[in-house]
Amino acid sequence: MSKEGSTEAPIRHPIDFEHPDFLNPEKLDAEMRRVFDICHGCRRCFNLCDSFPKLFDMIDESKNEDVESLSSKQFAPVVDACTLCDMCFMTKCPYVPPHDFDLDFPHLMLRYRTAQKKLGQLPAVPRQLAEIDRNSKIGVMFSKFINWASNIKNKFLRKFLEMIIGIDRRVQLPKYNSETFSSFFKKNKDLVNYEAKNNSRKVVIYTTCFVNFNKKNTGVAALKVLKKNGVEVQEAYPGCCGMPFLEQADLPKVVQQAKKVSKELLEWVDKGYKVITLTASCGLMLKFEWPLLLPNSDEVKKLSSNVMDIDEYIVDISKKEGLSEGLQEIDGGITVHHACHARAQNMGVKARDMLKLIPNAKIDVVEKCAGHGGTFGVMKDTHDLAKKVGRPAARQIKTKNNKYMASDCPLAGKHLKQLEADTNISNDEAVHPIELIAKSYRL
Repeated sequence: MSKEGSTEAPIRHPIDFEHPDFLNPEKLDAEMRRVFDICHGCRRCFNLCDSFPKLFDMIDESKNEDVESLSSKQFAPVVDACTLCDMCFMTKCPYVPPHDFDLDFPHLMLRYRTAQKKLGQLPAVPRQLAEIDRNSKIGVMFSKFINWASNIKNKFLRKFLEMIIGIDRRVQLPKYNSETFSSFFKKNKDLVNYEAKNNSRKVVIYTTCFVNFNKKNTGVAALKVLKKNGVEVQEAYPGCCGMPFLEQADLPKVVQQAKKVSKELLEWVDKGYKVITLTASCGLMLKFEWPLLLPNSDEVKKLSSNVMDIDEYIVDISKKEGLSEGLQEIDGGITVHHACHARAQNMGVKARDMLKLIPNAKIDVVEKCAGHGGTFGVMKDTHDLAKKVGRPAARQIKTKNNKYMASDCPLAGKHLKQLEADTNISNDEAVHPIELIAKSYRL
């Protein structure tokens, strides 16, 4: 007998993108209509991303006010508004598997987007922006010039950039490091040493593309905090995890990246190391998305079971052995933005749990989507929609009136700070929670 809603833990089916039915137009259209009809009858997700308001408005304005009155051509705007944040699946939908309705809205949007890609209907620029390793190597090499040229204050060049490739001139773009974190690590790993209790723990930091090319300070903080706690630390960056390609529905490329990166990281796992990720989206890919795309790969399964987020790992140390002494009060309260892809890892609010270890810290948590969604928040066609989705989170952050905003998603943090520029937050972007632990240790 069918149940109204599921009280069981959600499960996800493998993404069998090579099966003939995956891109079959008739079967895809039928599944879109089936899912949209269920969503229409429920409407619990009306206040998440803009996909749901768009869908419900279209249905309400249709001839018979039902899904059957919709043309298949009307589906694309609903798909375009999805940022693959996974919040509908993880936090709202009562009909996800194992419920009989078997509803996975984000992965259905991904399936539709894959069909669009096959038909050449996706824009070319975001796909080229997804080539993170290629683009960022150039960015680091010419960081001084590119950071100047892409600065939001450089109105002439930003207007030109908007006209040529469609990056909104109002967006504060990430800056490039003058050197990669991988390079910093090779030169400094033996120079960063602290008196610490002996520890049998060993980790390899999977640097992630954003930390490696754009936010070296997060990696430096992680290295220092781990060494302060007696952990043996190594570093590896075989390449991007593939999340940007997932957003662009290039699933074969995601699989290619998964095989490439997992091969090197597994060499460390086989030596007894845990893999530590520094960015929420990358942790989600290694733990969950890769095993769904490669369900028959024992290597990917083995890797996923040996991956931990840096916040998760520090909390684990604190619970099992206790952290090294030396954490001190910091000079202000902290608002933790619990990023969607951190929430989707189903590990709890580990950033908050870790920051609670700072003596007398005032900590508030905001659990709303920032709306950035990779290139979604950058491109002129979708930037205003990204602002609309992120504004409620930004307003909450402002009312908390704290000095620091911390987020495991660097793009979300930058986007939120820009939405509420008149906050008392000291930084022009979110700091990673591990950076505040390093600050508390005075490292």
